[in-house]
Amino acid sequence: MMQRHFRFLMKVMCLVFCLLWALLASAQATPVDFDALTIADINRAFENGVLTSEKLVQLCLARIQAYDRQGPSLHAIMALNPKALEQARALDAERKTKGPRSPLHGIPVVLKDNYNTADLPTTGGSVLLEGSLPPADAFVVKKLRDAGAIVLAKVNMSEFASAGAHSSLGGQSLNPHDLTRTPSGSSGGTGVAIAAAYAPLGMGTDTGGSIRGPSTSNGIAGLKPTHGLLSRSGIIPLALTFDTGGPMARSVTDITIALGLMTGIDPADAATRKSEGRFETDYTKYLKADALTGARIGIARDFLGADSDVDWVVESSLAAMRQTGATVVDVHYPKWLLDARGGFYEAIRYPEFTVQIAAYLKTLGPQYPKTIEEMISRAERFNGTRPDYRYTSVRDYALPLVRATVDGILAAQRLDAIVYPTSSRRPGLIAETGAPPAGGGVGSATNLANLTGFPDLIVPAGFTGDNLPVGISFFGPAFSEPRLLALGYSFEQATRARRLPVHAPARPGEKIDVPPPARRSTR
Repeated sequence: MMQRHFRFLMKVMCLVFCLLWALLASAQATPVDFDALTIADINRAFENGVLTSEKLVQLCLARIQAYDRQGPSLHAIMALNPKALEQARALDAERKTKGPRSPLHGIPVVLKDNYNTADLPTTGGSVLLEGSLPPADAFVVKKLRDAGAIVLAKVNMSEFASAGAHSSLGGQSLNPHDLTRTPSGSSGGTGVAIAAAYAPLGMGTDTGGSIRGPSTSNGIAGLKPTHGLLSRSGIIPLALTFDTGGPMARSVTDITIALGLMTGIDPADAATRKSEGRFETDYTKYLKADALTGARIGIARDFLGADSDVDWVVESSLAAMRQTGATVVDVHYPKWLLDARGGFYEAIRYPEFTVQIAAYLKTLGPQYPKTIEEMISRAERFNGTRPDYRYTSVRDYALPLVRATVDGILAAQRLDAIVYPTSSRRPGLIAETGAPPAGGGVGSATNLANLTGFPDLIVPAGFTGDNLPVGISFFGPAFSEPRLLALGYSFEQATRARRLPVHAPARPGEKIDVPPPARRSTR
């Protein structure tokens, strides 16, 4: 009898303790706008019991329903995962019994539609591949799923990753900051989806600026990593000498969390061998709010002067860096490099596509595609094939020269990074540009990161007078992601320049009570 009373008393005390703990946590929690939630915020809300993965997915789906085909009709989504809620419930149950697999456990992710997904079509935006189900997930997609992420949707892209943010299958994606302006390509659907808070995290690909252009045009963060840091196997290729995937998110913190969970050597992608002994599985340890203090930052002056509003934002950004203790010095690239970089890029990009897209198509069913031979024939006729001297001379001699030149500039001036406006002009009008150029567009330095294979981190920097976002790039040597992420995070914390797009406003009931983070040193 005494034992029963004792057990009952212990249960009551436990219940009271839990209620008091919940009340205390609730009192300390801060309501956070849904679009401002970081992955760290979401995890604290998960741990505190005020949010579940199922509820998070429901909130994301509600925004997609409100803004993608209704309201402003942003047209970012190609295909929704019909099992997303079911997977979220399973991951909630797993969290309770086993704990989270990683910080991405239960987090919705959107993928550019050139990432292979065995359960959702992968089309490259083209009607030629409509309905195509690849045999397996891409290497990094498997990594994300193994970490507990939920593939929420496949998103629109420039057709076969070329030209503006439109495709024969997905139509024209619209910029949520201004529906008349381009969201840029080729990862335009990812840029739109992340800016409009369809998901906390997205994946893009970059061959000449295709992560970075949409990041700046949509006012979000993005990373084009070092060539070889992330596997490309299972991604529809454009030019593998330059191709890389990379994360896109609304904060540098979220970029950093995702990056470490996707690195690793992939036997199916020889380029990843370059990262052996150099990749990390946790980059968050490098995030220091005072990282700009004592840093030497170069400003690439060659890419200013095209748009006075963009220049103003960049100069304000440099002033903010100086105020945090950074030294800013002017950098000018050699004239021969500025003149030749476009030709070098094209000499590799077009010939490689003809061979590499054919190799990808061999992995698909016999019905795909029906007319690709004509496309390959046209590309070969106008641009040569891979054994052509124009290709081999650039690959074997010009690209090493470009790498050595940029490395030399960084070393000679003892620079931690070179910064520049990711796009030297504000996003163009869709009606005027027709099919806007991929990446940062005219006057952008983005293809230097592809020619060298070096990493480039984009951080929101501010807005033009007509409320269009401007991004700033932090460009550094191979495998300098830890330093770039630290610098970008420090800049982000000092400026906090990101805004929710006017055409994807907050919806009722979206605020989440988030407990404060555990105290951590910034040094």
